[in-house]
Amino acid sequence: MEKTIIGRFDKADFPSLHLHDIAIKIDTGAYTSSIHCENIREEDEVLHCTFLDEEHPLYNGKEFAFNEYDIVFVRSSNGMIQKRYQVESTIKIFNKVYKISLSLSSRQEMRFPVLIGRKFLTKKFIVDPELTDVSYKQSNNENKNIIP
Repeated sequence: MEKTIIGRFDKADFPSLHLHDIAIKIDTGAYTSSIHCENIREEDEVLHCTFLDEEHPLYNGKEFAFNEYDIVFVRSSNGMIQKRYQVESTIKIFNKVYKISLSLSSRQEMRFPVLIGRKFLTKKFIVDPELTDVSYKQSNNENKNIIP
């Protein structure tokens, strides 16, 4: 399988979550991928959370509910082990839709609402840290060539 070159950050869609042009950071130091949420709670075997992204007023504060989810333990960059909820979703990048596992975490101190880790990147992408928004620019260029 040929690998696609991706930069250190980009924008992606999450079709099953109805989220579009979300800023993502590519992090080869992280194993798992995560999405910034708050108010993460279980109620009657349903997982609820609130998506946060100030760049997207339509999505900022949007509530999500997941009937299927797992509990995972993630070692953070400071070495602490955290219990997190993980959901299965989809991501559209380079005009292809992939399955992705996302842990739900509070990333309020972070610049990007989504972090993409090695588990997703492996066997699909090669990271070039000099590049940015490769998929987003490619998608915009292809959309400009569409004749109405």
